[in-house]
Amino acid sequence: MIQVLSSAWALLLGMGLLMVGNGMQGTLLGIRGALEGFSTFEMSIVMSCYFVGFLGGSRMAPGMIRRVGHVRVFAALASLISAVMILYPTFPNIVIWSLGRILIGFCFSAVYVTAESWLNNAADNSNRGQALSLYMIVQTLGIVIAQALLLTADPSGFILFVIPSVLVSIAVTPILLSISPTPAFDTTKPMSLRELVNFSPLGCVGMFLLGGVFSAQFGMASVYGAEAGLSVAQISLFVATFFVGSVVLQYPIGWISDRMNRRTLIAIVSVVGALGSFVGMFLGHIFPILLASAFVVGGMSNPLYSLLIAHTNDFLEHEDMAAASGGMVFINGLGAILGPVITGWMMGTALGPGGFYLFTAVLFIALAFYATYRSTQRAGIAVEDTGDFVALTASATVVAVEYAQEIAIEAEQEPENSP
Repeated sequence: MIQVLSSAWALLLGMGLLMVGNGMQGTLLGIRGALEGFSTFEMSIVMSCYFVGFLGGSRMAPGMIRRVGHVRVFAALASLISAVMILYPTFPNIVIWSLGRILIGFCFSAVYVTAESWLNNAADNSNRGQALSLYMIVQTLGIVIAQALLLTADPSGFILFVIPSVLVSIAVTPILLSISPTPAFDTTKPMSLRELVNFSPLGCVGMFLLGGVFSAQFGMASVYGAEAGLSVAQISLFVATFFVGSVVLQYPIGWISDRMNRRTLIAIVSVVGALGSFVGMFLGHIFPILLASAFVVGGMSNPLYSLLIAHTNDFLEHEDMAAASGGMVFINGLGAILGPVITGWMMGTALGPGGFYLFTAVLFIALAFYATYRSTQRAGIAVEDTGDFVALTASATVVAVEYAQEIAIEAEQEPENSP
């Protein structure tokens, strides 16, 4: 752990600051949109645009890095992020906000690709798993800390938009000055989606459904809070609780997944997520219960992402795992684009704010039923023959997923290589 921190502290610090900026602008827009009089459906379009840009960035970033290098891509995109954050309060217009969200999603995706490839270069086989775990923890903690910073000023003013802009600008400094040399960049050519579906139908369907769950949390939780009449402090705590749950429950569920049938566990975790959603839907007017439901939903959805990747790997040869990662990220991104739009539409009907939780409940139930159905269609892999669970967040790019695949392969081969 000390070795990882000594070699990658600047990268982890910079990414932490970037995530604080990203977490602030995501929640703040939901609150400010309500103050500006934007409808729930209009805000759902704005929130969905982030994932449109994110998906585009994950596809285009590798080519950009190969052409001009890590340093230029990182610096240029961080500058764009900082500029867009200032434009939001200057031009409170749905079209401008939507275009800004596309641009910010694109930039953050490419920044993640750059940072993750840098991290991979800084680690070696002995500490690769620790490095990835630290990176994911820093990402999540950055979003949680961002919610506390929302309480430092009035959301109707400019200051809360200036803070993340400044943080993003500062984040670039330690990364660009401290990390050397920049690594060579390459990613594996992805396999076709048809091949991936044939290898793991559950992995693909689950990734699509989970994309909707995650984007509803990240994009629409603050909109839900504004519609439900929560205060800024309550909205901040509500959003943070989703990510606290993901950190607390990621590793216990991962430990269990290495000791039981993964399809069964996917179904169980999905049912628990659905129950948490129904509790929030019917009892969300009681704030402590609302927080408990957010903890459960966040604590189930993020581990499911890693579970679905681990399950898919169980049916792949080692040489196919990296190629599959691109398709998994792409499918998850498609679901993420649709998530806020459908959530916004449901919240705009007679369901009101409860539509937020009904949407996640339906997706969790669909995943539980499909996991159960797939258990009847193909024999499961014996527990002792399954690969290791590697914790990931749903914002991971194809680089981090490939990185996780390498860790899983190394862990599986370690007993064979031991004397």
